[in-house]
Amino acid sequence: MSFYSPWRRRGFLAENPVLRTLIVLNLAVFVFQHLFLALFRYRGVPLEALFVQYFALQPVLSGFFFPWQLVTYQFMHAGLENIWHIVFNLLILWMFGAELEHLWGGRRFLWYYLLCGIGAGLVHLGVQLFWTYPAPTVGASGAVYGILLAFGLTFPDRPVFMFPFFIPIPARILVLLLAAIEFISGITSSSSPIAHFAHLGGAVTGFLLLRYGERWGIFAALDRGWFWLRSRPRRRRQPRRAPVPMGPHMTLEEVLLYFEGEPITQSDVDAILDKIAAYGYQSLSDRERRILYEVSRRMQAEP
Repeated sequence: MSFYSPWRRRGFLAENPVLRTLIVLNLAVFVFQHLFLALFRYRGVPLEALFVQYFALQPVLSGFFFPWQLVTYQFMHAGLENIWHIVFNLLILWMFGAELEHLWGGRRFLWYYLLCGIGAGLVHLGVQLFWTYPAPTVGASGAVYGILLAFGLTFPDRPVFMFPFFIPIPARILVLLLAAIEFISGITSSSSPIAHFAHLGGAVTGFLLLRYGERWGIFAALDRGWFWLRSRPRRRRQPRRAPVPMGPHMTLEEVLLYFEGEPITQSDVDAILDKIAAYGYQSLSDRERRILYEVSRRMQAEP
């Protein structure tokens, strides 16, 4: 007796290298912090406590806040006594992030994830000054809420079956319900150790990135920066195609958009859609997925 496993031949999340890296990195930090550093001390102080002091998100007025903590706190989680913290975060990241990485490409997915986590951290630091008690903050929940928001806006009518709701709910409704729960929890339990406003901050940051990221050139600026992290080898730029001479009875097909310097027409989009119909979405190359995403995004933006 045997069963088929998609991981057997292709490996764990073979088509999602960035998502796989994020999950493995979170698990590695968890093991390193709670199962390795907890065993050692430095001048009588547990190394785990020093690790939290310098890499968890510390309150601004604590004297231990450092800018890099806005990134590092996203990969740290509560200990073994609250193992569900990391389990739920990584489960949701896997459930809703895989399709987004396919659609956007690994590089944009990574920047979006990190920026949502940074936005969540900034919102939490601001709220912490006036509302909640000062304490270190850890967890990927802010970035994960940004992923949830993106999924709900990208696939609004996709039915989702998820705790704490035990019936299929459209993705957009699920996002609104979770946001309402976080808001109510945040204003009614200021002494809670859960950073509810950080979750909302991640979702709001995600909305701003999806709505204005292209217009403000945020992703383009990140891609051009010296800190560009590439999730795949750079492709060689294809030579620009020369225009085809048109006969007296031929009309030039309208260009929908220019993608990486090349014109994309309706025929190109139709060919991608025919490929999906024949072989499924997974058969598309990364370039074809990004073309389809850009076309759909521009169509939604048109009045």
